Amino acid sequence: MGFVHSVNKTPLTDIYEIRGGGIYVVETVYYSFGAGVQTELAEGQTLRYGEDGAMIVSGFAQRMDDLQYRVGTVSDHTLTIGGRQVSLRALCGKNAAVRFSCAWRLF
Repeated sequence: MGFVHSVNKTPLTDIYEIRGGGIYVVETVYYSFGAGVQTELAEGQTLRYGEDGAMIVSGFAQRMDDLQYRVGTVSDHTLTIGGRQVSLRALCGKNAAVRFSCAWRLF
């Protein structure tokens, strides 16, 4: 999920994986600090720098049963799955509440 941070006006990307019926936070990629941006590492987390100067925090062990976003009014939120980007603003509208969850079916 990518968006432009509302305070520091730089791109921020949250990367998730679907595992065992849950949504897991994998990495957060950002370019500058600001309100709501992680400034300290928790136990097990690591920080590395991308070639473009990105700060990449990984090592999260957090399962989320559902994931919620509020679509931006100033900048869009874009969902990227399998290399394809989807504009949440175009799909749902500005300021829409969007909820993602994972459902597994056994046949």
